[in-house]
Amino acid sequence: MITFLQVQADSLAQAPVQALQDSPLTNEISVLEFIFKGGFFLIPIVVLLVYTIYLIFERAMYIKKVAKMDTHLIKDIRNSLNTGNLDMAYSVADRVGNAQGNVLKEGILTIGRPISEIESNMERAANIEIGEMEKKLGQLGLIAGIAPTLGFIGTISGVIKIFYSISVTEDISIGNISGGLYEKMISSGAGLIVGILAYSAYHLFNGRIDSFTLAIQKQVLEFVSIIQRPNHGDKTK
Repeated sequence: MITFLQVQADSLAQAPVQALQDSPLTNEISVLEFIFKGGFFLIPIVVLLVYTIYLIFERAMYIKKVAKMDTHLIKDIRNSLNTGNLDMAYSVADRVGNAQGNVLKEGILTIGRPISEIESNMERAANIEIGEMEKKLGQLGLIAGIAPTLGFIGTISGVIKIFYSISVTEDISIGNISGGLYEKMISSGAGLIVGILAYSAYHLFNGRIDSFTLAIQKQVLEFVSIIQRPNHGDKTK
C-alpha cells in the first residue's frame, strides 16, 4: 500500500513537468521569426530604421569634420596679420578645410572695410556653415515622431483583428487573445526603438552644433579684436 502511494505521488509530481515539456510555450523561435510576427506595419518601421542609421552616420561624420575647432588657428592668423601678410593669413585659414577656417577666411577677405561689415560677413558665413550642419536633422526629428506612431497603428490594427475574430468565433480564451496581442505589440516596440534612436541622435547633433556656434562666435570676436589693434587701424577705418 505504501509503495502504491509513493508511485502515485511520483506520477503526480512528474505530470506538471511533462505538461510543460509538451507545452507549445517551450517551442523556441528565432529572433527573425519573432520580428516577422509584427505584421505589415513593421516593414515601414524597418525602412525608417535603416534610413535613420544612415542619417546618423552621415551627419556624425560630416559634423565631426566641419565643426572641429583648431585652437592654434587664430594664433597663426594673428601672427600673419601682425606682420601685415594677408595672403599668409588667408592660406593659414584655408588649410584647415572646416567651418572655422571658412568663417575666418571671410573675415580676412573683408579686412579694410568697416568693422560692422566684417562682423556681418563673418556671421553670415557662420550661419551658412551651421545651416549645412543642420541639414537633414529635421528628418531625424520627423522619424522620431512617425516611427512610434506607425508602431502604435500596427498594434491597434492587430487588436481590432483579434476582437473581430472573437466576435466571429466566440472564442475568448486567454491563449487566443494573448497570442495575437503579443505579436501585434512587436510593431509598437520596434517603432519606439526607432523613435528613441532618431530622437536621441537629433538632440545630440543639435547640442554639438550649439557648441560650435558658441565657439565660432568667440572666434569672430577674437578676430575683430585682432584687426582693431593699432597696427591694423588704418585698414579698418
